[in-house]
Amino acid sequence: MVWKMSGASLPLRHLLVALLVVAIWGSNFVVIKFALGELPPLLFAALRFAFAVLPAMFFLPRPAVAWRNLAAYGVLIGVGQFGVLYLAMRTQISPGLASLVIQTQVFFTILLAMRVTRERVQGYQWLGLLLAASGIGVIASHTDGSTTVAGLAMVLFAALCWATANMVGKHAGRVNMLAYMVWTSACAVPPLLLLSLVFEGPAAIVSGVQHLSWQGWVAVLWQSWGNTLFGYGIWVWLLARHAAATIVPMALLVPVFGMSAAAWLLGETMPAWKLIAAGLVLSGLALNLLWPLRPWRNTVSAAGTS
Repeated sequence: MVWKMSGASLPLRHLLVALLVVAIWGSNFVVIKFALGELPPLLFAALRFAFAVLPAMFFLPRPAVAWRNLAAYGVLIGVGQFGVLYLAMRTQISPGLASLVIQTQVFFTILLAMRVTRERVQGYQWLGLLLAASGIGVIASHTDGSTTVAGLAMVLFAALCWATANMVGKHAGRVNMLAYMVWTSACAVPPLLLLSLVFEGPAAIVSGVQHLSWQGWVAVLWQSWGNTLFGYGIWVWLLARHAAATIVPMALLVPVFGMSAAAWLLGETMPAWKLIAAGLVLSGLALNLLWPLRPWRNTVSAAGTS
């Protein structure tokens, strides 16, 4: 049994593995919320990246990439994306909405890439951006005790840092991306520890580690090994065996799993406005990811090169 998209087929077992990865990435926001109940955000981020480095770096040699590239990616992902995301998720935004808003990195990546290459943004991209922006506007107009304007702004900033890291990663060239993730994680740990020391304090660091429950340690390791090494490793494995057009659109399910897990496990409410916002953002994401894959475009391109 195979799953077909844009003329490509995906064996059922590979489809199930891909669904497992996006389910892990989506439900991960619930895990984050649980861990933030026991750890300061910056310390949590530092531990997450520390365990992504150890012991994996002893088995994966450093990719042939300049240290400045590794450091830039590590700081952008470690401090800019996850550090800020964890700070926001502690009290400023609900896990379900965080899993949705962080996906705006797709639009930031497109806009940054267009700026670098001097290409014009296409009409469907503007429409997708407008749809997503409308969804963010709906969220901003319904902030309450669980989500604030500041929290929304922080997650948007985290998405921008993720997009910028995507551009840095692109300049790394064709390297072992799992090894790249491990070694850039090594560059994320020192600034996160320093920031935790300065803003959260030595006492909070010692107390957080000493009193972390076994469930808390599982949450940290899930972030490091389950979310990063297993999730990213399997995703790269799938991309190596199938066209990106077949695999990448499945990332649209991440906020679906994220919002569903938050509602089921944390009791996060899903009023109509939240579902409308999710529909708008996901529609914008789908338009940008799926429009270039439309069958008639491939048919025309093939005809033009024959």
